[in-house]
Amino acid sequence: MYRKLDKIIMLRIESFVFNPFQENTYLIINEKNDCWIVDPGMYDASETKQLNDFIEKNQLKPQGIINTHAHIDHIFGVQGLKEKYHIPFSLHEKDEVVLKSAMSSAMMFGIDFKDTPAIDSFIKEGEILKLGDDELEVRFTPGHSPGSIVFYYAPGNWAISGDVLFNGSIGRTDLPGGNFDTLMNSIHNELFTLPDETTVHSGHGPSTKIGDEKLYNPFLK
Repeated sequence: MYRKLDKIIMLRIESFVFNPFQENTYLIINEKNDCWIVDPGMYDASETKQLNDFIEKNQLKPQGIINTHAHIDHIFGVQGLKEKYHIPFSLHEKDEVVLKSAMSSAMMFGIDFKDTPAIDSFIKEGEILKLGDDELEVRFTPGHSPGSIVFYYAPGNWAISGDVLFNGSIGRTDLPGGNFDTLMNSIHNELFTLPDETTVHSGHGPSTKIGDEKLYNPFLK
């Protein structure tokens, strides 16, 4: 974050909805047009073109792919982006087992998926990720998957939560590696400790506020 002509410039987010699961893919962009790609879920050529066209039109410079977790709907586009932009792919080590089961998950849903991407580095809980001068805090939030993480940007009052917390709902815990009690602990200890005005950008559906979920989420009362 920096100050220019008395205006504070911060990381901004662009969002896209992709694939049959209506997954939210995000771009995190700084003032120099460097960007991270979060949970790229592009399933077909038209979706891939939509994201790449946006990147090129806005002269963005992808620096890496950072994933909240590795369920199939969040990784469809990873391999293509790695090859096009020559950028690394990172996620939490405990979700490597989820990534390795991607092809069997695709078969279960009747989905064509052949390119399981290689992990280039692991993201650790509590780590600070830097995009230029801006910093993202990594919060470890297992329960939906064993290595689910949340990216929190305090200066902008927002977090990207993956499938941990939704507007009026919570992530599934019936998939391999899921655990309801673990998810509840993650939400209460890692998300509900954020300021109430924090905007939560989820892996599916519309964004929400921490304060609203405390008050109205039927799964969390």
